[in-house]
Amino acid sequence: PLCHPLPLTGIELSLEPNEARGAIDVTATVRTTAKTGVEMEALTAVSVAALTVYDMAKAAQKDMRIGDIRLVRKTGGKSGDIELK
Repeated sequence: PLCHPLPLTGIELSLEPNEARGAIDVTATVRTTAKTGVEMEALTAVSVAALTVYDMAKAAQKDMRIGDIRLVRKTGGKSGDIELK
């Protein structure tokens, strides 16, 4: 991952508290004009954001878990549009 430079045209990162689950939902949206996908860049953004939250809160809460990092939607490219549930 991240072994070749890509012209990213946009990155959005969202961290939203999910009180019902006692969690923080992290979402990344990455855009490019390149003819390749940027799934790895989006997954990396979410992973690093989750690790940062963990690092900042580990002193206050010892039982945190990072999980369910996955691709939710992809548009364009060879495989076309994909929406995963």
